[in-house]
Amino acid sequence: MTLSTDQKKSLRSIGHKLNPIITVASKGITDNINDEIERALNDHELIKIKLICDDREDKPGLTQTICNEHGAQLVQTIGHVILIYRKAAKQNKNLSNLVRPL
Repeated sequence: MTLSTDQKKSLRSIGHKLNPIITVASKGITDNINDEIERALNDHELIKIKLICDDREDKPGLTQTICNEHGAQLVQTIGHVILIYRKAAKQNKNLSNLVRPL
């Protein structure tokens, strides 16, 4: 499922208020990072991840890997931060960034 332009615009406006909750640094994507991304997507649906890479060319590949492994959609990339979205199987009204007030 790809997101329409209007859907991305709506998600970007919600994501603007969010802070990165996961940082991928020099060790790359470890099992713990994968577990945390999976948990965050299940709980919040829309999350920001900060990517700290030595080489600028590594970021698109790292972003693609994260999205592919977790079945997420890339909504936006700004600098070192990516905003990704994955619809939860069962939306938690207390945790989802899409329904709870920020």
